[in-house]
Amino acid sequence: MSEPLRRVPWPVDPSDPEVNAGREWLVTNGLGGFASGTVAGVITRRYHGLLIAALPAPLGRIVMLSHVAEQLRWPDGRRVELGGRERSGPNPDTLETGQLTEFRLESGLPVWRYDVDGIVLEKRLFLTHMQNTVHVIYELLGGADLVELALRPSVNFRAQESSVSEPLGWPYEFRAIDDRCEIAWQDSGMPPLRLLLSAERATFTLKGKRIDSVLYPVEESRGYQAHGDLWSPGYYRFVLAGGKPASLMASTEAFETMTVLDSVQARDAELERRRRLIAQANPAARHGIAAELVLAADQFIITPAGRTEEAARARASGDEVRTVIAGYHWFTDWGRDTMISLEGVTLATGRQVEAGYILRTFAHYVRDGLIPNMFPEGEKEGLYHTADATLWFFHAVARYIASSNDVSMLATLYPTLKTIVETHVRGTHFGIGVDACDGLLAQGAEGYQLTWMDAKVEDWVVTPRRGKPVEINALWFNALRLMEQWARERGDPEAGVYRTRAEQAERSFNERFWYPQGGYLYDVVDAEGGGSDGRGNDSRCRPNQVLALALPHPVLRREHWDAVFRTVEQRLLTPVGLRSLAPGAPEFKARYYGDLRARDAAYHQGTVWAWLVGPYVDASLRVYPDDPARARKALDGFAAHLDDACIGSISEIFDADSPFTPRGCISQAWSVAEVLRSMLKLNQITRP
Repeated sequence: MSEPLRRVPWPVDPSDPEVNAGREWLVTNGLGGFASGTVAGVITRRYHGLLIAALPAPLGRIVMLSHVAEQLRWPDGRRVELGGRERSGPNPDTLETGQLTEFRLESGLPVWRYDVDGIVLEKRLFLTHMQNTVHVIYELLGGADLVELALRPSVNFRAQESSVSEPLGWPYEFRAIDDRCEIAWQDSGMPPLRLLLSAERATFTLKGKRIDSVLYPVEESRGYQAHGDLWSPGYYRFVLAGGKPASLMASTEAFETMTVLDSVQARDAELERRRRLIAQANPAARHGIAAELVLAADQFIITPAGRTEEAARARASGDEVRTVIAGYHWFTDWGRDTMISLEGVTLATGRQVEAGYILRTFAHYVRDGLIPNMFPEGEKEGLYHTADATLWFFHAVARYIASSNDVSMLATLYPTLKTIVETHVRGTHFGIGVDACDGLLAQGAEGYQLTWMDAKVEDWVVTPRRGKPVEINALWFNALRLMEQWARERGDPEAGVYRTRAEQAERSFNERFWYPQGGYLYDVVDAEGGGSDGRGNDSRCRPNQVLALALPHPVLRREHWDAVFRTVEQRLLTPVGLRSLAPGAPEFKARYYGDLRARDAAYHQGTVWAWLVGPYVDASLRVYPDDPARARKALDGFAAHLDDACIGSISEIFDADSPFTPRGCISQAWSVAEVLRSMLKLNQITRP
């Protein structure tokens, strides 16, 4: 089993600095914390930093270490800056910039190689698993016996979601005892940032410096405040000799915790952990792109920091708390994303035990027949405004049981699942309930966005879809069929009730959702406001209809499979997923760009979503089981994408037209999960 390696020669495009600036990297710590930045080293987002620590509520994720400026120094006064610098106002310094010649991921961890007049250096960065501790290791590979390096750390302790223009925290205090240093912001409630340099002939020069008006270009392009200040207490100087790596550690943990392993030992431990992740994954995921996606999937599975009551409750029953971060940089754990992602990020990667933890964690939070839509940053309780997350929960439970054969899980969850169905039949919050006349599930409440197409700007719900959406009813039918099966296996007489409800929903679905003039399915029936056709139906061509033939229990009659699939294939399929709206619709937006209002107006109005490739592959294999190449072709574009945006991962969304520029979160759980799941499913079908 070879270890995954992704090598990116640098610069990607010597003639276009913006292309180079768009490549990013991401490392996570299993708590929801992370480090991330551009490969070039320039800060461009509010979320960039070498340590974004996941701290207990109400703090949440805090940018603790923003940047480390790195300089090679010569006795004659010559200085060369490695990588990028903070983009600020006019700077009188005249520094050369060291040549970055290669960036690579070794087992998913970033490595930079620099060449300065033949002096070759490498830098590695990683986080200690389950700690808010970052390590940066420097190594001299050739061109000199030794060199001198200077490192200047800079900070602005702030919540990662806060505007970069917020006033610099003040006053910061710098304390040092021997080689142990820390930066503290008194009375902020935040822990100090502890620093430790392990190097030959190391010194620290106390020389405070305020770095004013640093420019964050991505924030500027998104219509946010784009200038902010940083502060540095001074700089380290040390000698780097060949064969003797030096390291900088930064952490919010106690010194006794962060120094249990030195940086080299911690690196070796992290590499071994990653080897085990690949070794326990599906055999087809132990090499190539699939192995890289196994490591990318690991970034989303976390033990959430600060939910102490939840952790105590779980441990009392022999469990652990696990959840899934929906995407980096800004998402927390979302119920819908977690349930859609579960099979790809846990079951395909051999992490069935953690899948069980996740399902039991969310089952604990069921309220009035709903699982949480999301847990806000720094909060302990979830928000419940979702009509589909709970239905995806049934699907996730079924996939878990099929993978693990854990019948005890079904025994544990079955009463909760029954209650969920009963509550949906009676009706619950946000207008979610079964229409007794046709057995279909309706949803909708003024001011709320309840389906996965959930963009909202202030009071504007962009795609309200109030009524009976197509995928909600495909999921409802799937849930009823699963309950019928589980009830029958358990000898529960309610099996007949579930069957009757499923049959009614199936009849009504095929009578109501088929759109003969278009040859595909309505997106919503009984739509609020009369729908796009004025008769209560929304005839916009959207990808949601693919779930009617992709789920394990397809609600759509076979006679319509081919027509619906061909419509999706011809009008919505791109090299990186499905468009959220077919071109030609008045609302169609080809680009996801601009300020928040412009972006949200495009979010589900054409923008391509990578996760939808999973249901597309499932549908393709159902409609054309003898043509797996047709389904496999839908995954072809993702191989090249792994060198773009967040290197080694898959973005949330893409523009609707060529060149399908990646947008949104640079690394998204359900994107990674569904591509990996689909790859392995196709491998299972087509292998000799």
